[in-house]
Amino acid sequence: MKSFKIVLLLFLVIVFTNCNNDDPMEETPDVVINEILPKNSQNGSDQDGDFDDWIELYNPAYVDQDISGYFLTDSKKNPSKWKFPTGTTIKANSYLIVWADEDSTHVSGLHTNYKLSADGENIVFLSPTQEVINLVEYPATVLEQSYARKPNGTGDFQWAVPTFNKSND
Repeated sequence: MKSFKIVLLLFLVIVFTNCNNDDPMEETPDVVINEILPKNSQNGSDQDGDFDDWIELYNPAYVDQDISGYFLTDSKKNPSKWKFPTGTTIKANSYLIVWADEDSTHVSGLHTNYKLSADGENIVFLSPTQEVINLVEYPATVLEQSYARKPNGTGDFQWAVPTFNKSND
């Protein structure tokens, strides 16, 4: 009976030691705001051919991520200003363009109910419970300059030549 208890104790120690949920290798990285083009006239057009302002999200994970019910806003005071519709998914290691054109009447594409300011402002990406996932504050811009992460997906933001729906590197 004593040897059974020792074996059982060893088994439990091994099981609980290997059940560590804090392993960073198993965590899925968050979707991030990757690039912003607040004054667009020629870099990427929506389904109607309009060159609207846009926000590019990037999914650095090796799995698709559903962002249905998440929020994207240009107002810290109004975190639920624009909500991603049901069924919005970003494929693994891919990009998603959100048009900031104040035209949410479109049937296709993702169009916010606000525009970006060329004078600078902030863009906030929030979870369905309105926890801030990513906040980007950008300064005033000139025409056709994007505010982009370099290196792609992880770096600091800087003004750059727009790289619509692709890597910033």
